[in-house]
Amino acid sequence: MPPIETSTAFLIFWALIGYGLGSVPFGLILARVMGLGNLRDIGSGNIGATNVLRTGNKSAAFGTLVLDGGKGAVAVLLARCLAGEDAAQLAGLMAFVGHCFPVWVGFKGGKGVATFLGLMLALAWPAGLVCCAMWALTAAITRISSLSAIVAACSSTIWLLLLGYGQAVVLGAVLTALILWRHSENITRLRAGTEPKIGQK
Repeated sequence: MPPIETSTAFLIFWALIGYGLGSVPFGLILARVMGLGNLRDIGSGNIGATNVLRTGNKSAAFGTLVLDGGKGAVAVLLARCLAGEDAAQLAGLMAFVGHCFPVWVGFKGGKGVATFLGLMLALAWPAGLVCCAMWALTAAITRISSLSAIVAACSSTIWLLLLGYGQAVVLGAVLTALILWRHSENITRLRAGTEPKIGQK
């Protein structure tokens, strides 16, 4: 067993890798490359796929969704392949943090939903698939992105337990708490009945 200092340094390395991957602001990049304007001046000002959709460009929104999810998945899979499960979970958590607080844009990022779903798929794909299905079902019924994210996140620890991924439950709970925190304003609007639906500007 390596000395604790070496192990700690190794985990810190993978935390930084995860943060670096997560902090790439794909929504801003795609919006700029595709001539859609500055996302900070559109809708909620968020850099995620839901706000990209408010530009009216579905391709850009889909690209943002895939890339934001992909960076979470890559962080987990890369760390798992080269460093093991502990590093994979830490890299996934930090990819989420990186998306929410990216150093490149003043630590003002997205709400982490696509990144959460991507890392869940990589971390425990059966639970990840169910979380994606929960998001999609809620979105189809309510047309409210924030509510869909909250439902998917809050159910994640249940699915991790039921599907045999108990080692990831703590991470799932932490990510759920972070998503609820990031959606605090949305929760207020949901209670007031003023939360906009998907595609609304």
